[in-house]
Amino acid sequence: MEREIPLSLPDISQAEIDAVTEVMRSGRLSIGPRQDRFEEMVAERADQRHGIAVSSGTAGLHLVLEALGVGPGDEVITTPFSFIASANCILYVGATPVFVDVDPTSLNMDPGKVEAAITEKTKAIIAVEVFGNPRHMQRLAQIAGRHEVPLIEDACEGLGGVYRGRPVGSFGRAAVFGFYPNKQITTGEGGMIVTNDDRLAACCRSLRNQGRPVGDDHPDREVGSWLQHERLGYNYRLSEIAAAIGCVQMQRLDQLLERRRQVALMYFDRLMDNPDVILPNIDDDTQMSWFVFVVRLSHDFGAQARNRVMDGMRRHEIGVSNYFPPIHLQPCYRQRFGCEVGDFPLAESAAQRTIALPFYNRMDATQVELVCLTLKIMIDREKLLLRRDTTTEPGGPERN
Repeated sequence: MEREIPLSLPDISQAEIDAVTEVMRSGRLSIGPRQDRFEEMVAERADQRHGIAVSSGTAGLHLVLEALGVGPGDEVITTPFSFIASANCILYVGATPVFVDVDPTSLNMDPGKVEAAITEKTKAIIAVEVFGNPRHMQRLAQIAGRHEVPLIEDACEGLGGVYRGRPVGSFGRAAVFGFYPNKQITTGEGGMIVTNDDRLAACCRSLRNQGRPVGDDHPDREVGSWLQHERLGYNYRLSEIAAAIGCVQMQRLDQLLERRRQVALMYFDRLMDNPDVILPNIDDDTQMSWFVFVVRLSHDFGAQARNRVMDGMRRHEIGVSNYFPPIHLQPCYRQRFGCEVGDFPLAESAAQRTIALPFYNRMDATQVELVCLTLKIMIDREKLLLRRDTTTEPGGPERN
């Protein structure tokens, strides 16, 4: 067994390798039948009529905002606790992100704060299912409907999940999935827009392919000249090679999700009695699609202590990460919008104490045990150091 335990690994079988070989031999490397099939499979899983394959989840979010006509002067409500792409896409179209703080249990946006932030300038809500958790998504959809504001479901971390009987990807005007190598399924790089909106789907198909027009009878095939462009578009296509991998991964999706659930259960079993660790909170309404396994240290620890715990684990060849640094405190956002520490205290508090543990399908019980044991040792070490720093030195006064 390898001594190093990485943060993540894709699950690639011989079937994916064979599918890539078949595409290479076919000579059709772009805009072909694998793309069509991959789109159908993902859309069906999300209970949507349309799937539009794109080069990344980020590209998908960008195209949805473009297709909805969001632009300069508009505001889009979103979370500060996410991967930065969920806010960057708002800047791509010239709109302004309006952050709201999170619910401290799910780490998703607090629905009450979302509703309070809606103004006449609000043109969309981007709701992220953080770490794949879809909690509050139904309520957010109701809020969006009541105010007639499109809800965009950033489902890049939640493929295959179910909330209150509805699949992840079915709550918004559109949803976007991502297929980076650490996701539930991967195409290497890639993403997918899903929607029931025929016009939105057609616009996104055109936008992903340099603004070329698309036909109603063959919605994934361009009409007219290859050099005819009806709108400003982008090269956001997904290759046939990537789509072929995606088709096989979708065929294996339930198996992949079950294995990830088993790894998550091993972590729960091993960590549930550790008072210094806050485990993911998943409610009874959720059938979770596990993207990562992120724990939080208790409130006794701050960012520096958390960082020392992570450094210690890395020295023992265990890959960990601090998901997610708050977006509003990233240098480019602080400079552009004047964001400050304390603007969103719940998101900031969570971010200071998160540790993403190694999580991938082929982890075994021994690896999980090593991760958990090392985590405990590093936490105990940090507690001893903190205790030393707050006790009286020999012959001296007690430190405050």
